[in-house]
Amino acid sequence: MDIIAFQPELSPELPRLSKINGSKDYREFRAVLVEMNRILVKTGAEHQFILKHINNMDSELSGKSIQFHYRTARLALRYSILLGITNESYRVLSRHVADSILFQWFTGTASVDKADPVSKSSIERFEKMFDKDDVKELIHNINRAAADKAMAKELLYRNTALKFDAIFADTTCVKANIHFPVDWVLLRDAVRTLVKAIIIIRNHGIKHRIRDPQFFLSEINKLCMEMTQSRKKAGAKKMRKKTVRKMKALVKTVEQHANNYYHELEMRWRETDWSELEAQVVLNRIKNILDQLPQAVKQAHERIIGERRVANKDKILSLYDHDARVIVRGKSGAEVEFGNALYLAEQSDGLLVDWKSIREQPPADSKLAGESIERITAEYGDIESYAADRGFDSPGNRLDLEELGVINAICPRSVPLMIEKQGDDIFCCLQKRRAGTEARIGIFKNAYLGTPLKNKGFKNRQIRIEWSVLTHNLWKLAAMAAQRKEEIDAENRKAA
Repeated sequence: MDIIAFQPELSPELPRLSKINGSKDYREFRAVLVEMNRILVKTGAEHQFILKHINNMDSELSGKSIQFHYRTARLALRYSILLGITNESYRVLSRHVADSILFQWFTGTASVDKADPVSKSSIERFEKMFDKDDVKELIHNINRAAADKAMAKELLYRNTALKFDAIFADTTCVKANIHFPVDWVLLRDAVRTLVKAIIIIRNHGIKHRIRDPQFFLSEINKLCMEMTQSRKKAGAKKMRKKTVRKMKALVKTVEQHANNYYHELEMRWRETDWSELEAQVVLNRIKNILDQLPQAVKQAHERIIGERRVANKDKILSLYDHDARVIVRGKSGAEVEFGNALYLAEQSDGLLVDWKSIREQPPADSKLAGESIERITAEYGDIESYAADRGFDSPGNRLDLEELGVINAICPRSVPLMIEKQGDDIFCCLQKRRAGTEARIGIFKNAYLGTPLKNKGFKNRQIRIEWSVLTHNLWKLAAMAAQRKEEIDAENRKAA
């Protein structure tokens, strides 16, 4: 496909800061956002990213269609970055852009006579428009631009480029957006979802013999209150078992009604005002619960009535997020967490250079180091040192790092070896710097991902992580550039 040059729309400039009596926080935020825009444009990474997206489209496109898809892809990229910067929901960001001149300028949704921000649904589609591997390539392209001496001088206003020879790594847990997985609460969730689906179907004209559906919601709420209050009374164990048996009976009744309404909707959806796709959404909602309900009931029975343990691999943690796992952290206030493991590696300036989301139960940290070094070497060339905590230490890793000629700054498990390492100034220096990686992970999770991460399902969480890494690195580079630019302006003013 022949790609023609993209013609940007005529948009107004940002108001001069001298005309805005804003706070220092706004001025700093605006300066960083301006530098982010400049980095995306100057590196050419944004342009190449969008061209690759258009070239991957199957059909031949006219010049006008290319212009349309280019603008849409640019909007998608800019809005996805703003999601990471603001950590807002789709709905709130949609309103925020509509009300912010700065955000309209950054996204390119402002023209001379009007603003044209997009809806929350469009923002959600934008986030999922690109393949995660393409976003990853964009991140590495921007990082490599900062490592080029000539480009770094133009991007960061400094004579030295960033280095990617010292790597600092750690793992964390990305919490899933679920409530604490209490077994009997899963039964409550099932009843609520099924009954609400039944109510929706009835409101659209399909009815089957059933008592008032609100009765079942009321009953499950009463049983939940009984379950909660029984803990404070004598004979609590017997009372809890009795209440779970009542829940099981209620769940069985609701399950039968849900099956009836599922088959009625499947056969009679044309009698409603729904399209086939809309009807299928409701059917899938019911089927998701019905498929898991037997296991959820068995789990509650085994753990509460039978007082038997259930293996983590066999547990249902959420009826709505099948990819959440039990992550044993062993930390104060977080003995276990529920979500997915995430490996992160940064370079000395704080840019993230490697990351990996882990869908299943995570392996030992020591098994992540080797493949991470391979990925980093492929993207940035040979590294000089690798630092991590004692969870990454193993005889295999020590041997591999020695063969690669990489300084082993992994904290050893062995006490005698640790005492020996403490006499090494390079090891102590790298370990001291590695302590900052803990803070980097906290900043990344709290400021960019959100705790918990709102996206449901591993695939959606994974693509959100890619966007968050991009946003984090762009913000880091832009903040460095903005600070250096301010220093240069101050020097110039002083010299004048």
